[in-house]
Amino acid sequence: MHYAREMDADWVVIGSGFGGSASALRLAEKGYDVVVLEQGRRFADDDFAGRMSHAPSMIWRPELGLRGIMQLIPFKHMMVAAGAGVGGGSLVYANTMYQPHDDDFYRHPQWAELADWRSALEPHYAEAKRMMGVVDYVGDGPSPAMLRDVADEFDLHKKARSTPVAVYFGEPGVTAPDPYFGGDGPARTGCIRCGECMLGCRYNAKNTLTKNYLHLAERAGVRIQPDSKVTDIRPLGAADGRDGYELQIRRPGLGRSNRRTLRARGIIVAAGPYGTNELLAQCRDRGSLPRISDRLGTLVRTNSEAIVAATADDPGADYRDDIAITTSIYPDEKTHATNNTYGDGGDLMALMFAPFTSGEDPHRGRTTLKLMLAEPRKWLSLRRIRGWSRRTVLFTVMQSTDQSMRFTLRRGLSRWGGVLQSAPGAEPPSTHLPIANAVAESAARRMDGYPQSSLYEALMGAPVTAHLLGGAPIGASAETGVVDADQRVFGYRNMLVCDGSAVPANPGVNPSLTILAMTEHAMSRLPEKQTSDFAASAGA
Repeated sequence: MHYAREMDADWVVIGSGFGGSASALRLAEKGYDVVVLEQGRRFADDDFAGRMSHAPSMIWRPELGLRGIMQLIPFKHMMVAAGAGVGGGSLVYANTMYQPHDDDFYRHPQWAELADWRSALEPHYAEAKRMMGVVDYVGDGPSPAMLRDVADEFDLHKKARSTPVAVYFGEPGVTAPDPYFGGDGPARTGCIRCGECMLGCRYNAKNTLTKNYLHLAERAGVRIQPDSKVTDIRPLGAADGRDGYELQIRRPGLGRSNRRTLRARGIIVAAGPYGTNELLAQCRDRGSLPRISDRLGTLVRTNSEAIVAATADDPGADYRDDIAITTSIYPDEKTHATNNTYGDGGDLMALMFAPFTSGEDPHRGRTTLKLMLAEPRKWLSLRRIRGWSRRTVLFTVMQSTDQSMRFTLRRGLSRWGGVLQSAPGAEPPSTHLPIANAVAESAARRMDGYPQSSLYEALMGAPVTAHLLGGAPIGASAETGVVDADQRVFGYRNMLVCDGSAVPANPGVNPSLTILAMTEHAMSRLPEKQTSDFAASAGA
């Protein structure tokens, strides 16, 4: 059956993060009619929170009426932080744009046989950097100086270096015409160096996706529909989707409002690793997309990450930085650590940290509670929150080691389908990362303060990550992966996965630039729009 005249769009992109935004722009440039569906809301700069305690602008829990930019997703084996809203993770991330340095990423066995990935992705990394306006941070402050001292203490083979960031460093506080796209982009305002990047930039300086990819996509005719969560995808006509797809959509939350359907010739699934894995698993479970590979939910990565902190005892200490992350150190070829600060607005982050304990302790949770009870004024009083953000430096320590988990679908917990639950992989991520503890202890000595562990890690014995990856990995076939080298879903035509779900290995650095580069590569493989058989344009 021919459905072409009944379509609402050529392509529907599910999600507006790094993969979804790049997909939307490149498809529009190829002549396609594109709709982007984003479960979160659209934010103007003035909508972002000035403090983390302003839950309606910070936290994504739509069932509670909270529609902020950050969602915290607890699993048995990990805690995940992710972005929400038009622009996805770019709204809440720390501006960093790293290219993986370790060959273990490019040559991981999961995808090594499919291409020389370092060479294949290099031009797409360059284009993604251009689009995001990436520059090296220039500046100094107490936190970078402290991290340089930490690097010297460990006699690291690579000393501390400035962070590549997506920030407009024009004249501070002064708005200027588009500095990036020859006048096609929005006007921008020079960074005022408040350091509150991870609360959402209120000053038009952070190069979020709404300032580049999505802005240009809308100029090219892309239609963005916020408050739109996809609950089902079904092929129209042929079982492989060659005749197109129908999507079921609703407004996120407990109600049934704004339920509707939309038909498209092709689908880009880019809902982030959590959203993409959940949606595809639900569709396979209910029989909507039964051909999805059994490898769905495998090779789920946390970037082998540990998050620790150090806080100065002096209530007048000030470790705020110009921007959220300014400095990197590389303790070894597989490890990368950065400093993280929240400016004035991140005091509530204190509640996510606990007394410093080791993952080697078999009774770590019990030890943590004992330490907290032993010093209740330090750990249980709300007074500890006041000024914590000024006095504290967080450290994200990431590794390119080959560790992973799995996602499975637990049925019957939602009217729209089962929900994801975690399970250990062949070699699950460790909650004991000695180098992370060593960095926190070294920093605390220099700050005349005390180190801290992540509360969830300490109590639950599970890592915390802001860089969830995998679950729909690239592979040579449906027996080894969910998508092919061009990120086309095995078993279906005109369906791609373009987000962190497809990343097959831990990059060991913030993955945002890698997701963009991989998406740029996948989009470069799609042809210009043809007036003839659309279904022949892509398939796996």
